[in-house]
Amino acid sequence: MDQLLWRALPLLVLLISFTLFFYLRDPHKFAEDECSLVPYSHYWISSKRILTSQGFISGSVEINEGKIVSIVEGYGKQGNSAQQVIDYGEAVIMPGLIDVHVHLDEPGRTEWEGFVTGTRAAAAGGVTTVVDMPLNNDPSTVSKETLELKLKAAENKIYVDVGFWGGLVPENALNTSILEGLLDAGVLGLKSFMCPSGINDFPMTTIDHIKEGLSVLAKYRRPLLVHAELQQDSKSHLELEGNHNPLAYKTYLDTRPPSWEEAAIKELVDATKDTRIGGSLEGAHVHIVHLSDASASLDLIKEAKRRGDSISVETCPHYLTFSSEEIPDRDTRYKCSPPIRDALNKEKLWEAILDGHIDLLTSDHSPTVPQLKLLKEGDFLKAWGGISSLQFDLPVTWSYGKKHGLTLEQLSLLWSQKPATLAGLESKGAIAVGNDADIVVWQPEVEFDLNDDYPVFLKHPSLSAYMGRRLSGKVFDTFVRGNLVFKDGKHAPAACGVPILAK
Repeated sequence: MDQLLWRALPLLVLLISFTLFFYLRDPHKFAEDECSLVPYSHYWISSKRILTSQGFISGSVEINEGKIVSIVEGYGKQGNSAQQVIDYGEAVIMPGLIDVHVHLDEPGRTEWEGFVTGTRAAAAGGVTTVVDMPLNNDPSTVSKETLELKLKAAENKIYVDVGFWGGLVPENALNTSILEGLLDAGVLGLKSFMCPSGINDFPMTTIDHIKEGLSVLAKYRRPLLVHAELQQDSKSHLELEGNHNPLAYKTYLDTRPPSWEEAAIKELVDATKDTRIGGSLEGAHVHIVHLSDASASLDLIKEAKRRGDSISVETCPHYLTFSSEEIPDRDTRYKCSPPIRDALNKEKLWEAILDGHIDLLTSDHSPTVPQLKLLKEGDFLKAWGGISSLQFDLPVTWSYGKKHGLTLEQLSLLWSQKPATLAGLESKGAIAVGNDADIVVWQPEVEFDLNDDYPVFLKHPSLSAYMGRRLSGKVFDTFVRGNLVFKDGKHAPAACGVPILAK
């Protein structure tokens, strides 16, 4: 055996030398070979169901150097410059999902999630771009310097493309130079809370802080995302603890009534009147995140839109999937804020989506560690609030959406086109010539059980409220800028997603 090893040594040295030679000549090309599960950069993908910007076709999409360069109708036709062809048959080819409300928690709280696990989970779910929230990482992203920490932490760790929201907090709202420095550094917009965030270095803002932020954002033409809950006269956690069962979900639900959302949105829509054409805040845009109240709060938003205010709203799959009546006692996986409300409210949210009054969907993926979710204790008043869901955006929305008449075109509008518009991602959100080749290949008809045998790439899969569900819509392949980053449960060897910064 030793003699065989000695004989093989010169060959091994030669192989290493050649590898180093080619790497030193072109290290970028060497890295590219690790970025994709297909070994070519110019190829076609074909299917009988391709959702393009013009609607569904049977045909082929040509991809070259990460971009979509042509689209040909007619299944099996690849034009005159046909290279390699990947034939997906009856599978649906759609624009990759864009999730603009994700907490990846890095730097500082990587044990909660992190760039590696979060973006691997995104790729496995057909999500090709995420926009990371400015809080739950440590420190929060509220200045140019803290954004630089975030970018450094993401180096060589992201499997999909990642943009970043900055934080609007009292300190930078009252200091234009800090806020402009953050925006100049490339955040896609800002995020603020109208109630305590639960994070010490991300304090809540008043409507006056928000107006100051909007005046700066108007010049940059970037959005302000707002957690719209304003505490009203309702019983606090401490008041409820003595008289109600903290293990019951209704106890928590009673602490955050719909009136909190309504009060916050009333203040916001009073401010958004100045975002109309010709107004003092023209160019600014207010986006209300994770709406859960489908009654008075939604009516206020609809009226503001009718007036011409620059305002939009999102909701999340957990508000469309679960209802308060079905949440078991002690199961704190379902705790989030605003809270999941009753079944009638859920149906009204679906009506608003189908009627176009809710603009887009996001996960509000907000993971944590088991000891903060308090699953053993089951105390809804003390447990961390947040639903872990990033990998399941597509199958959850489709599984429950199709029962309400949601079409694949509407699904893509809510998860690709509208999020791209909000975040200013001009080359993403649609299968169109010139766009990034960000594509998900999936089969809407395939059902699967989300159990311990299913490959989930989140850091803490057991903390997700979706575990144990039977879903429809299995993701097969995911392309990010032409790189096949996920295929049949396997990721590309290298994390080659890129950070997205506003210009």
